[in-house]
Amino acid sequence: MRKILLVLLLLGCVLWQPVLAQERRITGAVRDASSGEALPGVSILIDGTSTGTVTDMNGTYALSAAPNATLVFSFIGYLEQRVPVNNRSVIDVQLREDVEQLSEIVVVGYGTQEKKDATGAVTSISSKEFNQGVISSPEQLIQGKSAGIQVTESSGEPGAGMTIRIRGTSSIRSGNNPLYVIDGVPLSGSEAMSAGTDVGFGTSSARNPLTFINPNDIENVSVLKDASATAIYGSRGANGVILITTKRGQGENETLEVNSSISTSRITRRFDLLGREAFLDGAEALGGDREALDLGGNTDWQDEILRTAITHNHYIAYSDRSDAGSYRLSLGYMDQEGIVNESGLKRITGRINANRRFLNDRITLSTQLTLANVRDQNVPITNNSGFRGDLLGAMIIANPTRPVRNADGTFNQPGVDQLNPVAMLAYNDDYTNTIRALASFGIDVKIYKDLSFRTSLGFDQSTSNRKAAYSGDLVAAGIQDVGRGGYLDVRENNLLVENYFTYNRELNSNNNLEFLLGYAYQRFDYETQTVLTRDYRTRDLNIMINNSASANQFLVNTANRVDELQSVFGRFNLKLFSDKFLVTGTVRADGSTKFGENNKYGVFPSGAVAWRISDEAFVPDAFSDLKLRVGYGITGNQEIPNNLVYPRQRYSDYSFAENGDINGGDLGDVAFANPNLRWESTAQFNAGLDYGFFSNRLRGSLDYYYKTTYDLLIQQVAAQPAAQPFVWTNLDADIINQGVELNLEANIINTTAFSWDINGNVGYNRNKVVNYTSITNTGEITGQGLTGAYAQRIANNQPLYAYYLRDFTGYDSEGNATYNGGDVQQFTGDTPLPKVTAGLTNNFRYKNFDLGFFFNGMFGHKIYNNTANAFFTSGSLVVGRNVTADVVGNGESPLNAADVSTRFLESGNFVRLQNATLGYTLPVGTIRNISNVRIFITGQNLLLFTNYTGLDPEVNISKAIDGIPSAGIDYTAYPKARTFTFGLSVAL
Repeated sequence: MRKILLVLLLLGCVLWQPVLAQERRITGAVRDASSGEALPGVSILIDGTSTGTVTDMNGTYALSAAPNATLVFSFIGYLEQRVPVNNRSVIDVQLREDVEQLSEIVVVGYGTQEKKDATGAVTSISSKEFNQGVISSPEQLIQGKSAGIQVTESSGEPGAGMTIRIRGTSSIRSGNNPLYVIDGVPLSGSEAMSAGTDVGFGTSSARNPLTFINPNDIENVSVLKDASATAIYGSRGANGVILITTKRGQGENETLEVNSSISTSRITRRFDLLGREAFLDGAEALGGDREALDLGGNTDWQDEILRTAITHNHYIAYSDRSDAGSYRLSLGYMDQEGIVNESGLKRITGRINANRRFLNDRITLSTQLTLANVRDQNVPITNNSGFRGDLLGAMIIANPTRPVRNADGTFNQPGVDQLNPVAMLAYNDDYTNTIRALASFGIDVKIYKDLSFRTSLGFDQSTSNRKAAYSGDLVAAGIQDVGRGGYLDVRENNLLVENYFTYNRELNSNNNLEFLLGYAYQRFDYETQTVLTRDYRTRDLNIMINNSASANQFLVNTANRVDELQSVFGRFNLKLFSDKFLVTGTVRADGSTKFGENNKYGVFPSGAVAWRISDEAFVPDAFSDLKLRVGYGITGNQEIPNNLVYPRQRYSDYSFAENGDINGGDLGDVAFANPNLRWESTAQFNAGLDYGFFSNRLRGSLDYYYKTTYDLLIQQVAAQPAAQPFVWTNLDADIINQGVELNLEANIINTTAFSWDINGNVGYNRNKVVNYTSITNTGEITGQGLTGAYAQRIANNQPLYAYYLRDFTGYDSEGNATYNGGDVQQFTGDTPLPKVTAGLTNNFRYKNFDLGFFFNGMFGHKIYNNTANAFFTSGSLVVGRNVTADVVGNGESPLNAADVSTRFLESGNFVRLQNATLGYTLPVGTIRNISNVRIFITGQNLLLFTNYTGLDPEVNISKAIDGIPSAGIDYTAYPKARTFTFGLSVAL
């Protein structure tokens, strides 16, 4: 790799030689082709060089160039023009407005449209705007890039799950993530990757199911936010829609792209744990036995568990295009080490995009295929490990005077309550292997001038297998001497069939009608098999993880389901009075096997209008765009389990106890039948203003929305004794989200030598539950003495997941905690849901150098520090468990009970320098067959400004109770890393 990089650098820096010729002075003027007005600030560049100039206030210019040179004229909002000199001394140019740039093309459901014609709230983010660096899934590309889109990584683990909220959180029990559509294929929304089975340290969430997509293959991400834009997806559009468009063959010649990078990552913030002497002094001050606690060593357990991680990322793509069609082939490989020893992610991806036109372009065949093999190397970091801790919990509380190993070289493992985290890694093997294929095949037929038809077939198939084993050599509860293992297989097969007609006709010179009518059928087959094993006849991890038959005890659980969805949908777009007025109407009727016989089908309509005010005579010429949009519609949510009236086993009911007994185990779990169960629906009003000034050098949008979600789907536990344990029903309650979004883009400076662009956004959202007559607890808090504890409650006139805690006021003279209002929990008025999200991007270019940096932030919310609640107390220190330095001398008695309270509730506000990239494009214009060579360095997570005392405020560990999700709780989360990437991109 180093040799290749050196050769390419030498090619760019040594072999490049400009074409020498006798230069002559050239002058001229640049004007607007329509108005004839002079254009100041137009860049004129000699093609293949960095030499050029700009026009003055009168639109005139002067420069020297060779007689055979080509001049490139460019200006924001206008089409680029390339003019050969041809021995001339005077060259005048007229530039035409770039209509496509002034009204960018955005992808919408079942088609595309110019943004100037959009009546809904649609955000389009191109590959040039994506976040850079080590990116394992598509959501990271758009984090912070648009208002109203909150992207939160659950932890810093490679391939960790992502939480995405578009315009707030709308559901209690149904899914809150948006619908993903990749090249027209809607994904199932399920966890296509195997989650962590509980084999001794708690359960863990599945990795991100979208890691199978190589970010280098993505051309554009469009986000549909309001009902006018999402209603075309009906029952699955309530939480927004993310449309991912992959790259296709472009240009007129064959193109070969090669990208290669290497990255290094280290933890950004460590726990401020006590060292050897401070630990002994602190414990002794609280009454601990110094001699008994001093085990003679001096160990930094964080050094033992954490590492500097290396990531390799390599990508190659070949594409071609002709008059008859195009194709693009790509292959990618990523090997990402995690900053926790033994963790990581490896991914191999291959992709084909192709299309071919026949019969004078009347028939077009198209196909896309993605194949991916993703291997996640897991470590025992879980959501609910208890007071003994998982890997990170054991690392935190480990006595710093305890050596890692005994004198004989064996691991120092004093007991099940004093886990050795290094031994946990040595005696554990845990990995997930996922193979996924996504494909679609389509035929487009142009029936006649105004009418076309498309039929397509899509497949999404995945097989995921997670295997975990702990050797009996590990001293841990329920594992020592017997060993434990867990195996989970997840198989998913999805089929999509779609057929739709598109009619597009000019009614007259001023009016246009576009109409869409279609039918879709989608089938989801999902199958799981779980095997828990213990009492192994061997302690060899390789045998244990690959041969479950080496165990004496088994617990097997299987489940499968089939969901079907069939839909009829239609949409019309009407342009009136030369596109001055725009009208859009959409309706989709969905039928789902998930709902009762009396409500199999739901109808989801929307309508929107827009007025292009900038076309009116009274609008000043400074406005290049001014459009008012108003829309209203209803969308649905069906993300609940299926087969609600049939016997159904739930794996969470079954596990091995520490003594080997089986916890739970009612093999007859059956839901009460509810034939009236209906869709959860969201009604949304949106009013927006799109604006642009000075040929769109300054542009953006301002939106207000009001969302009401009703007929909430929830599982209610039946009062026992009863024939069935639960019933799914619709609650007579509403969840309201309302907010404002502002997006702003500006081309501040644009000259030949220097340019500066800004992209900023800010979004405000307020969440509230109304008409809710129940009380639902969630947000399980884990730790010693905290069994049954919770931190959040869903209740009337409160935001979702409102904090419900004791109000901590300090310590009394005895060192015991005191609480305002007595020792009772109460609403604190705080929410884990950010009220304000913001992002700011700056891009600079100086000649061949480019610099970009991106800040993002979240404000107005709180984080519950369950890690501190579980581990960082005086009671922990006095019995020989390590704590952070702030515990020493804080006035707490070692006998104080660390109850769930506002003591551990902290501000989640933060501003992060998320991304910065410095690049240099080599001047290779005269090197044959090389069109571009760029070297770059990217930094991620460079700076963090926050008052949160945990490792990172951007965290969301799943702490659900009875299936009710939580938000904003931090418990031994995998730490985030600061990453530097060095890379090279070459285009041939």
